[in-house]
Amino acid sequence: MARRAVEGREVAGCIVHSDRGSQFRSRKFLAALRRHDLRGSMGQVASAGDNAAMESFFALLQKNVLDRRRWTTREQLRIRIITWIERTYHRRRRQTRLGRLTPIEYEAIITTQVALAA
Repeated sequence: MARRAVEGREVAGCIVHSDRGSQFRSRKFLAALRRHDLRGSMGQVASAGDNAAMESFFALLQKNVLDRRRWTTREQLRIRIITWIERTYHRRRRQTRLGRLTPIEYEAIITTQVALAA
């Protein structure tokens, strides 16, 4: 589980939905869920709809990062992927399902609403 995904956020009780890949059933992943008080959820076998959002994300990642050039090291590619997610996907890309907000804008609104409700 990406440390950056939980860093600086109140994540206890959140649901982490995944497919049934072995990495999501590993001891390391399950320990990370417990450590951050997260709840795991897995899609049904052969249910393409469960993975539609992630497949869309990975298609964008492929088009905008992976296919753009040849990478000489895994570290270069890792840094470029993180940069694309943090600078472009989270901060610039407006998403219809979030009311035409970026993920960062949406998270800020939700976090504020939760804090006011508490």
